[in-house]
Amino acid sequence: MSRSAKSTAAVLITGGVLFTGLSGPAAVSAQPLSPPGISLPDFGSLGNARPVVETPRLASVDNFRDVGGTGQGYATGEGDHVTRGVFYRSNALVPNDQDLAVLTGLGLTAVYDVRTVEEVAAKPDRLPAGPRYLGIPILSGDLGAAVAQLKSPADAVAFMQNMNRSFVDDAATRAGFAQLLTEMARTAGPQLFHCTAGKDRTGWASALLLSIAGVPEGTIFDDYLLTNEYTAASMKVTYDQIVASRGETVAQIYKPLLGVDRSYLEAGLGRLAEKYGTVDRYLTEGLGLSRGTIETLRHKLITAPAPQPRNGNN
Repeated sequence: MSRSAKSTAAVLITGGVLFTGLSGPAAVSAQPLSPPGISLPDFGSLGNARPVVETPRLASVDNFRDVGGTGQGYATGEGDHVTRGVFYRSNALVPNDQDLAVLTGLGLTAVYDVRTVEEVAAKPDRLPAGPRYLGIPILSGDLGAAVAQLKSPADAVAFMQNMNRSFVDDAATRAGFAQLLTEMARTAGPQLFHCTAGKDRTGWASALLLSIAGVPEGTIFDDYLLTNEYTAASMKVTYDQIVASRGETVAQIYKPLLGVDRSYLEAGLGRLAEKYGTVDRYLTEGLGLSRGTIETLRHKLITAPAPQPRNGNN
């Protein structure tokens, strides 16, 4: 691998694409093309992200959000809502002082870091006082070298799709997700889990939780794609750095790694359907979760609808 390729791979350690210490504004005049059929972030319209109400927004941890969504929480197919303030998701937890105070105010009891040892060493978490920290490494191998071998945007898209398939195919990866969900079930209080960019491993775990809660598939995909809004500025900074160091053509190759696309999650869920048929069977047979663990998670995730007021004739 060339020195320039290694340098770019250091910025793009995927499995959660690593934005290594990048912050601040950057400008780019060209609008890179997306592979056919792939809807990637439009770096030219960063101001169009829809506002998020009530959930704390962290400037220094930009993909931090509530698994339950906003407002009343995501609606389920049974008319319930996902409980907010129970499970949080994020990218690497490196808050500034102000955001650290916000995190402290959440009363977190546990933080689960699913990054590899190498990722953690590159950007260690800065934790609020109180929560237990548990590292559960998910994914392994020389991801930087794999990223450096990509020759086209289509290669990058395929790389991301195959990563999501590995969440189903790879036994060690399934064991990591099983440990994460088991810990979340048996731990009381608000909890947070994260990878590096808060989008791939974290996105898969969030999709599983929302599925356990009975959230419709369309909402699960919408939640998954929010990464492209929350991290638009960070993605643009990373893109601009690649343009500056290696040129526009290389930056276009790597662009699919920076955000998420519906096809990535579809690839994982498609493999899940092929091998297990349903999410429930993936949880029990693929991850080996007990029925009690799944029901505990469902209980934590669901808020029963408020009783409707009776009219004067009842």
